[in-house]
Amino acid sequence: MVETWWGGRMVHGGHDEHGADGGHGIAGASGSEGVDRERPIRWGILATGGIAATFTEALLTLPDAEVAAVGSRSIGSAKTFADRYGIERAYGSWAELAQDDSLDVVYVATPHSAHRAAAGLCLEAGRAVLCEKAFTINAREAAELTTLAAERGSFLMEAMWMYCNPLILRMRELVRDGVIGEIRSIQADFGIAGPFGADHRLRDPAQAGGALLDLGVYPVSFAQLLLGEPDTILATAHLTPEGVDDNTGIILGWDSGALALLSCSITADTPVTASVTGTTGRIEIPHGYFHPESFTLHRDGHEPREYLLSEVTDVPRRDGMRHEAAEVMRCLRAGETQSALVPLSGTLAIMRTLDTVREQIGVRYPGE
Repeated sequence: MVETWWGGRMVHGGHDEHGADGGHGIAGASGSEGVDRERPIRWGILATGGIAATFTEALLTLPDAEVAAVGSRSIGSAKTFADRYGIERAYGSWAELAQDDSLDVVYVATPHSAHRAAAGLCLEAGRAVLCEKAFTINAREAAELTTLAAERGSFLMEAMWMYCNPLILRMRELVRDGVIGEIRSIQADFGIAGPFGADHRLRDPAQAGGALLDLGVYPVSFAQLLLGEPDTILATAHLTPEGVDDNTGIILGWDSGALALLSCSITADTPVTASVTGTTGRIEIPHGYFHPESFTLHRDGHEPREYLLSEVTDVPRRDGMRHEAAEVMRCLRAGETQSALVPLSGTLAIMRTLDTVREQIGVRYPGE
């Protein structure tokens, strides 16, 4: 059984200690038959953009992973991608990839506006799914996918690689063990300067554009990893002429008195750092906190202590996606239908927070 700490609670094999599973009955499939350990896990890649390429390159470094197929809306794009990475099968539609019964799992790498449709096709066909973040455009779509996975008995996980990073796990252990006392404040940001023209997908409401879902999901996920779903949410933003957010500030509050001060932007190159301050110390994570190479622990009466990624893993930062891929494969071999590191209950809670933020800042996507 896998044990981990999520949102202030211990999680056991897919359930938290209170039995929470997102309200859809998904849990680690105890006793179910997993993938044969004598053969590689066979992956399908759905979409052929930059994030698909980065993830595929990570998979190719894992000896027990096989990239067996790729699917795109264009057969030309799929074949080009397949030739680039030596992939045996290329499909000119998502549905064809989803129907490939030889695949153990499909990685969904489309823009998040298409996650519900793409991941849904794969789950309907009985495929396990690792779906990029933001998981969907709203909590309703996220709940639909978790329900579908439960009905099919299929594995489903959000590709929140931060949650699988060994150094983030070490940081969370220190917080859990009370090394900095009770959390009082969390700060995190993610901003890029652009500029992005009016025709860019980040400014397109039809593609669920804006800073929040692309970038804000990281600081929100960081805060909720440590404290769970907030009790209060306050948000403000500047919107583009197209009606999506380009600069957003968020305050999350918990009844314990803890606060999270978060921001995201597609108009400003922010530090992309994070910190957690408690009653007896703080932890500071430098630029790139969602795949860190180090963090520093400051405690009252002690010299600062730096923790390094090299102390907890031999996987360098540039290969950070290997950690989430390895977690998926561990789950599949164990016959689990979700990961205790990235539980679906947590993904649903994050989507609820993002929904509330969008409601407060006045961002609504077509069809909602």
